[in-house]
Formats: sequence, C-alpha cells, structure tokens
Amino acid sequence: MSRYRYPAIPESEVTPRELFRQRRRFIKAGAALGAAALAPGLLLSPAAHAWRGGLEERLAGELPSQSLAGDESLTAFRDATTYNNFYELGTRKSDPEVYAHQLRTDPWSVTIEGEVEKPGTFALEDILAGQSLEERIYRMRCVEAWSMVIPWIGFPLADLLKRHGPTSRAKYVVFESILDPDNLRGQRRSIIEWPYREGLRIDEAMHPLTLLSVGMYGEVMPNQNGAPIRLVVPWKYGFKSIKSVVKIRLVEEQPSTSWIDQNPSEYGFYANVNPEVDHPRWSQARERRIGESGRRETLMFNGYADEVAELYAGMDLNKHF
Repeated sequence: MSRYRYPAIPESEVTPRELFRQRRRFIKAGAALGAAALAPGLLLSPAAHAWRGGLEERLAGELPSQSLAGDESLTAFRDATTYNNFYELGTRKSDPEVYAHQLRTDPWSVTIEGEVEKPGTFALEDILAGQSLEERIYRMRCVEAWSMVIPWIGFPLADLLKRHGPTSRAKYVVFESILDPDNLRGQRRSIIEWPYREGLRIDEAMHPLTLLSVGMYGEVMPNQNGAPIRLVVPWKYGFKSIKSVVKIRLVEEQPSTSWIDQNPSEYGFYANVNPEVDHPRWSQARERRIGESGRRETLMFNGYADEVAELYAGMDLNKHF
C-alpha cells in the first residue's frame, strides 16, 4: 500500500482558529464560575478529572491542523452537537444532547486485548500522554443520507495499535462501547444488542485516515458526540465510527457487529460510502448537508477514493457492502 501524504494546507486557510480560542475562553470562564457556585460536597475529586484536565490544557494551545475535506465549509457547531445518532441516549436526533449528562466519562479506561503483545486496561490519561494530537477536518456521511463537515481532534488509531504490538494473527479489530444501562436510558430498550460493537479489517484500522478522536471544534469531545474517545473513519458511513469506546480487541476472524446482528440485509460489514449501492429503503446517490438547502451528489468513499480505493481492489463492492 502506498504511503498517503496529507496535503500541506496552511492552518489559517482551513479552520477559524481564533473562533475556537474565543469559544474556549468563554467556556473556561463559564466552567470556573459554575465550579465556584457548587457546594464543596458536590465537587468531583481531582482523580475524576485526570484525563480531562490534561486534555483541556493541551487543547488550549496550538495543534497541527489540516483540511481533508477540500474547501467545504464547516458544519455549525450547534448543528453538529444537536443533530446526532447515539442510541445509548435515545433514538431521536435531539435525545443525545438532552440526555448527554447521563453519560459518565470520569474516570475512563480502555481495554486492549486479543492478538496483541501488550494487552491490558489503560487509563485514558495514560493513553493520551503518549500521543500527539492534531486537528483534521473530515466529511462525515450518515447512512441515513445526511452529512456534515467536522473538525475532529485526535490521533491515528494505528499509533495506538502499534504501541501494543499486533500479532501476525490480527486480521480484524473489534470495538466496543460503554455498557451502563443504569444511567444510559437507551440501553434499557432492546434497540440493538448492547453493548454497541463495530469492526474494521486490520488494514482499514491501520490506515492513516482512521482516527481516534477526543475532541472537536477545538474543544473536548461533547458527550452527545461520543465522549471521551470515539472512532472516526471518514470514508465509511457514520455508524462505523463507534462512540465512547471502552474496549479494542484484535482478532483473527471477521467479527459480527451490532447492526449486522440487527439487520444484515441493510447493514454490511464494510459500510463504505458508495453512491452506486442503495440502502434497501432509500437511495444513497445524493445527500442532505446539514445547514444547507437542497441535496448534493454523494462522493465515492465520501470523497476519499484516492486514499482508500486500493484497500478494496478486486472486491465486488455490491456484495461486500
């Protein structure tokens, strides 16, 4: 596989950094006032904020930034954080924002297991301590035929996997979301079999576009968007980009996933954005960009064909959808 080189685009041309700084200062000022207003007995212990405090400090500085969505405009922050699918918090698009407080993210750890030389359970602050963060602007295409353009903050999944030494038997990567039905109202309903599970081939997981994201729009990841750490695979439909990850397992056999178990005729393992392969209940040829009127043509692999098409050379993409 050829090495992908990111386009050298000046930071000032791809994302409004000063806007992010202003918003950051506003949020921090509000957070300080809110903390001061709390009764002492309600304050969380420092240990509960081990990952958050360090991440906020890093995001307050400058991060490498690049646009991988051409010259397309960013989706408004308000739209990106109020129009979401996160069934752990409810099935309506507005539910994730309304019930975001039910997702408890402090403290947080991720288990890495299976076909790796260095398995274990690792605190998120320890994972982040060994990673360089960057901002990447990606298109995001939902299987429901709507789309956004979002500036994610994170690091390549490949960097984390390499630290733990995948064995020669590691052919696939399985991801698992948080399971907490006592607090997450959606998990008290049989929408799918909980916890939410997704998977990638190892070469997809190791591709430089595949990101583990801990923030967006210059801020720590909002709960409704998959805090504190989520997957972002920009050439696949959004349901592949699993939220609130607690487990990563490397395996030899192709795994099943939550949506395959729920409805295999509608949701395939690959879920690559392909305008030529319709969902059984609607066309995928066009999409509705949130914040815009009308519809636009859907791009093959969501516009990332030059970077990822070689992963599927010789495959029947109608069969392997």
